[in-house]
Amino acid sequence: MKTDRELKELWFKFFAEHGFKKIPGYSIIPENDPTVLFTTAGMHPLVPYLLGEPHPYGNKIFDVQRCIRTNDIDEVGDASHLTLFEMLGNWTLGECNKKDMIKLSFEFLTSKEYLGLPKERLAVSVFAGDETAPRDEEAYNAWKECGIDQIFYLPKENNWWALGGGVGPCGPDTEMFYDTGKPKCSENCSPACDCGKYLEIWNDVFMQYFVKEPGAKAEKLARPNIDTGMGLERTVTVLNGEESVYDSGCLRKVIDFIGEKAKIGYKDNLQATRAYRIITDHLRSSVFILGDERGVVPSNVGQGYILRRFIRRAINCARNIGLDCKYFLDIADIYVDEYGKDYEDIATHRDFVKQELEKEIEKFSKAIEEGHKEFEKVIAGIEKHKEFAAKTGEKVENKLSGKAVFRLYDTFGFPFELTKELAEERGYSVDKAEFDEKFKEHQEKSRVASAGTFKGGLADGSKQSARLHTATHLLLAGLQKMFGKQVVQKGSNITPERLRFDFNLDHKMTKEELDEVEKFVNDSIERKLPVTCKIMSLEEAKKEGAHGTFTSKYGQEVKVYTIGDVSKEICGGPHAENTEELHHFKIIKEESSSSGIRRIKAILD
Repeated sequence: MKTDRELKELWFKFFAEHGFKKIPGYSIIPENDPTVLFTTAGMHPLVPYLLGEPHPYGNKIFDVQRCIRTNDIDEVGDASHLTLFEMLGNWTLGECNKKDMIKLSFEFLTSKEYLGLPKERLAVSVFAGDETAPRDEEAYNAWKECGIDQIFYLPKENNWWALGGGVGPCGPDTEMFYDTGKPKCSENCSPACDCGKYLEIWNDVFMQYFVKEPGAKAEKLARPNIDTGMGLERTVTVLNGEESVYDSGCLRKVIDFIGEKAKIGYKDNLQATRAYRIITDHLRSSVFILGDERGVVPSNVGQGYILRRFIRRAINCARNIGLDCKYFLDIADIYVDEYGKDYEDIATHRDFVKQELEKEIEKFSKAIEEGHKEFEKVIAGIEKHKEFAAKTGEKVENKLSGKAVFRLYDTFGFPFELTKELAEERGYSVDKAEFDEKFKEHQEKSRVASAGTFKGGLADGSKQSARLHTATHLLLAGLQKMFGKQVVQKGSNITPERLRFDFNLDHKMTKEELDEVEKFVNDSIERKLPVTCKIMSLEEAKKEGAHGTFTSKYGQEVKVYTIGDVSKEICGGPHAENTEELHHFKIIKEESSSSGIRRIKAILD
C-alpha cells in the first residue's frame, strides 16, 4: 500500500536525482484574483515563466500543487472525480526534448525503485495532427522505444494544450493511462472513452508552438517548454489497486467516519455512495479554500459562490443519508490534521475554517426555511391560476415550471430533489426538462468563469496587459502614499483593455482623492522610470523593503520588480520596461468590492 505522502516523497527524490530543483507550491487562490477562480493546475502559477520570464530556481523545477477544478463538479460522486486534488508537476523551461522527458516518465512509472507499474498495463495517447500542427511522431517513437504497445493517436480535443482563448503558447501532449483490466467497450475503445478501462495518471505537455490569433496556424515557439502533471490521488488509487479515489488515505478515513454517524450505509445504494463521496470531496475542498492564506468566505459571487455551493451541496447530501451536519466540524478536523502537515496556512486557520463552516450551516438552515415559504407561494400561484382558468375553460397542469424550480435552487439554495419531493407530496410534478435547461445555462456560465488558465492575473501575455500590470504597481504605490502602508492589494484582474484593482480601505474615495492618485500614477509615467527585475533571496527582498502581501508562498529565491524610486514589489511579472510605455493612466470607476474592500477600474489611453 502506498500513501499520498510516500508518493510525494518518491516524486521529490526522483526529480532531485535528475537535476531538478524543488519549488514551493502556491496558494489555491490565484495571485491577483484572475478570471480563473482557483488554481486549476500545477502550471497555472508558472505561466509567466513559461512565457519567458526567468525563474529564480532555474530552468528545471518540480513541486506539488493543490488545485481545484469545478467544471465537472456534477461528476463528483463517481469513482474518479474530485474537485480538489494535489498535482505533482515538473517543468523544463526553454527547451523541449520529448524523448528525454518520455524516458523519465517511463522510468518513474515502471522502475521498481519508484512506482513499479508493469509496462503491459500502461497505455499512452499522442497528438494525431491536424491543420494546426503535424502528427507527433516523435512522441510515438519515443514510447515505442520504451516498449509501450498501447499507443493511441488522438485528436486536438484529447491531446493538445493551449491557454484560455487559444492564443499564446500551445502544443501537443502525451497522456499516460493505467489499463484497469476492464473489457473494451467497443472495437474503437481508447483512452478517449468514458468506459473506465483507462485511468489517466500523468500528462506531458510539449509547448512547442505559438498562436498569434484565434484560428491562426501554430508557429514554432522560440523558447519551448515541457510541463508535466501527475494527479496524486488517482495515482495512489492505481498503486493500491483500489476501485475508487475514495478507498484509501484521508478520503477513506472520512468515508469511514461518516459511516459511523449516518443512518444509511456507504454501500447501501448508489445514491448513498454518491452522497458519501460528495460530502467527502466537497468538505475537503471547503477546508482548503477556507484555510488558504488568502481567506475566501462563502458568498454569492466568484470564489465565495463556489465555496457556498460546496458546503450547501454537502449539507443536502448529509440530509439524504441521515447525517447530522454538526459532524462537518469533526470532518474538518480530520482534514486539517492531515493536510496541515504540508500546508501551514490550513493548520493556522483551523478555528476560522470551523467557524465559517458552522455559520454557513446555520445560514443554509434559514435558507431552507425561506425556500419552503417561496415554494408555498409558487403552489399558491398555480392554485390561483387554476381557479381563474376554471372559469375560462383553460386547462392548467399540476406542474411546477422549471424556471420556478431553478429559482428555488439558485436563489434559496433549495435542492431540486427537495423541491420534487415536496411537490409530489402536494400532488404536483416538476418540469425537469426546463429545469435542466436552466441548470445547463448556469453550468456553462460557471464553467466559463472557472475554466482556463491565465498568467498571474493577466488574461494574456500581451504587451498591453504587461503595461497595465505595471500600472497596478504604480497605483498601489499611490494609494499607500495617500493612506499609508497598511493599504495592500486584495485582488487584481487585468485584460488588454483595462485593469481592476482591489485594496483595503474603510471609506469610498472622494473625487479629490481619486484625482490625486491618478496624478501620482501619471507623474510616474511622465518621469520615464525604468522597470527592473532582480532575483534575490526572500530575506534580501525584505531588507530592501520590497512589498509582498502573501510572503508565505514564496520560496527562498524571489523576483523583485523595481519602478524607479516609486515601487519595489515581489512579483512574477511580466511588466513594461519603462513607465513611458504606459502613455496615460485614467481611473474609470471606484466602487465597493466587499466589506472593507474597494475596487478601482482604470485604463491606459
